[in-house]
This record gives sequence, C-alpha cells and structure tokens, in this order.
Amino acid sequence: MGSRRKRLVAAPERVLTQLELNRALLARQSLLARADTTVPQALEQVGGLQTQYAPSGYVGLWSRTAAFEQADLTRALEARTTVQATLMRVTIHLVSAREYWLYAMGVRRARQEWWLRLQRGRVAVDEMERRAVELRAALLDGPRSVAQLGELVSGFLGNLALWVDLVRAPPSGTWERRRADHLALAETWLGPCDATEEQGLEHLVVAYLRGFGPAPFRDISSWAGVPVTRLREASARLELRRFRDEDGRELVDLPGAALPHADTPAPVRFLPHWDATLLVHARRTGILPEVHRPTIFTSRNPFSVGTFLVDGAVAGTWRVKGTRIEVEPFERLTRQLWQEVRSEAERLEAFHA
Repeated sequence: MGSRRKRLVAAPERVLTQLELNRALLARQSLLARADTTVPQALEQVGGLQTQYAPSGYVGLWSRTAAFEQADLTRALEARTTVQATLMRVTIHLVSAREYWLYAMGVRRARQEWWLRLQRGRVAVDEMERRAVELRAALLDGPRSVAQLGELVSGFLGNLALWVDLVRAPPSGTWERRRADHLALAETWLGPCDATEEQGLEHLVVAYLRGFGPAPFRDISSWAGVPVTRLREASARLELRRFRDEDGRELVDLPGAALPHADTPAPVRFLPHWDATLLVHARRTGILPEVHRPTIFTSRNPFSVGTFLVDGAVAGTWRVKGTRIEVEPFERLTRQLWQEVRSEAERLEAFHA
C-alpha cells in the first residue's frame, strides 16, 4: 500500500477586534500606564514624538512617563541623548540619539524622491547638492541660527534639510525657547552616520510595530512616508507574526509585543497637539472617532488642538488659558468621568506651572 501525503493546513490567523487594536496601541504608547523609564527609552518605545510645536514633546512625555518634569527633556536635549530633527513624513520629531541615524537613513531616499516629484523639474538634483555642500561647510564649526545662515538658507531651508542631516540644537526647540531655529550638523552633533539604508528601513518597520502595532504595511508606510514595497522587502529579514482585522486585512506584529485584553481599563489621558496616535495611520484603532476628526484636523486651524482620552478614545479638547487647563468635552460626561478628567487636567496645570 502506497504512503499517503499529509496535506498541511495552515492554522487560521487570529482576528483582532478594533477594541483589541485600540488597547494594543494604548499599551505600546504607554497610555495605559505611565512608563518608569528614561526620556530616550520612552521615545524609542513610542516611535518618537511629533514636535512641530515644541511643547508637544514635553506634554507627550508627561502623559506617558512616570514622574516626568519639564527639565528632564531639556536636559536630555542638552546632553545629546535625545535629538529633534525632520524625519518621518518630513515633520519634526523627537527621537533618541541612539536611533537617530536609523530613522534618517530609512526615510532619506523617499523624502528626496517625494520633493523632486513636487518640483517637476524646476530644481535639479545637482543644484540641491551644491547648496547642501555650502550649508554643510557653514555648519562645520558648530551650530548656527537661521538668521546667521542668512541667504544660504533663505527660501530653501526646509528643502535643504532633505539633503543635509540637520538637528535642532538647544536651547531652540525647547519649552523655554520654542522656536526651532538653531541648527547643527547631525554628524558633528551626534557623531558620524553608523547605519545603512537597509538597516534604516528595517528599523522603521520595527519602530512602528513596537509603538503602534499590530498593523498593515500601508499604515507603516503612511507613518514613515516610505513606499510599501521597500518596507515589505525590509520586513523579509524580520520574524513577524500575523493577524487579521475584522475586515480581513492582514496585520503584522513583533513577536511578544503587548496585546492586552479588549476589556483592559483605559485611564483618562491628555494628548498634545499633533499626537501621532491620532493621525490616519492609526485610524484602525478607533482612538479618534471619525465623527470628531474634522474638529481636530482642519485647514481652518492648522495648529490643531490638544485632546483628552476617555476609555481609550478622544472625548474632547483642551487648551491653556492663563494658569488653567480648559477642557471641552464633545458630549456630556458622567460625574465620575468629569472628576477624572478634571483631576488629570489639574496635574497638567501643575506641569505647565
């Protein structure tokens, strides 16, 4: 009697509900429980913090880190263990110095290609490279202000940063001096580049899943500003586990990463302007109910607004008014929830003071 081949049937992938994805995001963003960790370690866990508005990094860390004080981030920037630079999606981010070059190398080519497409031939690559050489020479002796650089960067600074690796040097870009107009070369501020593009692309996948996963590759691409195909190729070198969402889309994740139960309690938390958890790459988690998205992100208010979470979802906005944190819920809160929101607001008032 001939032997019969056994047909191997793959086990069905686990389906994660939106609420499970929500709790996973909150856990990885240290929004279920504040992390007892250093500033660089906190930033590495959450995939960096977006900081077009300098105080956003401070409030973002306060919401996520135990016993965090304003001076902690300023000291980390001065000590060069943390750095502020234009990275993902060509926006300013706070990241650890240890991971800076991985981020920079991962996004560099995609950033340049994106900008050149927008130019439609109006500016040549060799022109940008020539200007980059001049800017690098001007910064070799140390940080300079935008005013000191003058005509060298006039009208071109944001675009030149796609060809020259620049960081914001303190005291600029801090709580005390919020305008990020003091620049340094990354290679002189932090040391020479020690990463390849291949390593950088792999790091983008790991960093996103560590801070925002599980996720489809298109969300990693949206967050990083890098084409999906490059990220998929980079992920081939990683060990990833796979799930499905309720619509059947594939989700990838890091082995052993946090996946809290859907009924895990989520405390009230205040988020800063432009917190990355609210952007479209995290839409799958329901942290920002779609009915409220136009209120938070609108062309009539490009500065956006601060928000607060109740049970893991945005439930209203906040702003500083004098010495007070003024909150505006979207809907009427129960007495107990209102007390929790006011209690957290009072802690944020003390932090601002």
